[in-house]
Amino acid sequence: MPLPPPSRLPVANWARNVAYDPARSHRPASVEELRELVRRSDRIRALGSTHSFSPVIAADGDVVRTDALPGGVTIDDGEGRPPTATVAAGMTYTDVCTALDRAGYALGNLASLPNITIAGACATATHGSGDTQRCLSASVSALELVGPQGDIVELSRATHPDTFPGAVVSLGALGIVTRMTLDVEPAYSVAQRVLLDVPLDEPMDRFDEVFGSAYSVSAFTDWASGTARLWLKERVGEGSPGGWTGGDAAREPVHPVPGRDPVQCTGQLGADGPWHERLPHFLHTAAGSSPEGAGDELQSEYFVPRENARAAIEAVRGIGRLLAPLLYTSELRSVRGDDLWLSPAYGRDSAALHFTWVNDEEALRPAIAALEERLLPLGARPHWAKLTGLAPRELIGLYERAADFKRLAGELDPSGKFRNPFVDALLAAA
Repeated sequence: MPLPPPSRLPVANWARNVAYDPARSHRPASVEELRELVRRSDRIRALGSTHSFSPVIAADGDVVRTDALPGGVTIDDGEGRPPTATVAAGMTYTDVCTALDRAGYALGNLASLPNITIAGACATATHGSGDTQRCLSASVSALELVGPQGDIVELSRATHPDTFPGAVVSLGALGIVTRMTLDVEPAYSVAQRVLLDVPLDEPMDRFDEVFGSAYSVSAFTDWASGTARLWLKERVGEGSPGGWTGGDAAREPVHPVPGRDPVQCTGQLGADGPWHERLPHFLHTAAGSSPEGAGDELQSEYFVPRENARAAIEAVRGIGRLLAPLLYTSELRSVRGDDLWLSPAYGRDSAALHFTWVNDEEALRPAIAALEERLLPLGARPHWAKLTGLAPRELIGLYERAADFKRLAGELDPSGKFRNPFVDALLAAA
């Protein structure tokens, strides 16, 4: 079939710290076009919102954007089974959430920024916060993807129970995902409030109490001041887990980065709002520029076993004076464990320590090295889409199911059509 002419423009990620020059860039308007592109390509990678900071996003062959594929959200009410929604993988969470809410449904959790693509977020185990909430990928119950011969491959939790946990957090290495089925629930409202001047000793010494005090809790700090700001999100009508109180309630909206205008932040001060307008920290209108670092930032993040949360916080505080001048802000969150082979929360409840840095990789290297020197002995796993000083062989060595993932990738894509140099190096070492 005839295909639209490709573009030949260099590509950079959202932060412009990873630039690459693909052989061709494509934006197919149909799944049939995509299948033909895949058949004709020797090497091809999907490209989403590019909100990644690591080489996982780069490509050394063709790239394809899937946002022009037929969209829409199809609800399955379940008829005795839990409800699900099947969505086009190139859609953003903003678009999916709007459609779900209109139909009376919701997702259990969201990331801090909503204008990221469903497929990209799930392929890298992006997450929100909450003791009961797993990463976003864990809500995926089925996938449709285009395989290396342009074939349609369907995988699901029900039909492929042994391998499906390896297919969701895939780093884009198994095929071009076209549709995803997500677990959903009835829509709900959320109230968000912020507590100021919380001593950092509180989340360090009472991690379970602090992060169990609301449905979703985030603690922002600079690691040098000795204090944190807590974002607490409660599901309206379901009661608060309670048990911990502290800090001073903010009397006006605030931004996670002290001093920044909160106009791009979701509603605070305890005002009820739809789930998708409170669970993220930022409004969907904030996507055009960075809400955290004014469009000029880099990010790192580490998942440590929850039982090591206190030791991890104490270790990072010990180098707070090194980190603070390089930070816009840093965020602590809790993430429930899951069974996804390449998820940083695989097999364990986790504390996630996130760092939003100034955009200066050279200056960051000593800080990241110091962090990893302290956190890796505590079992830390870096977020796939964020900066780390670890080589691919060191990264993949943190995952006990790495060899299983390598076998799955070999079965679904024997020639490595959907890989890039980063994934090649990971699988070579697995």
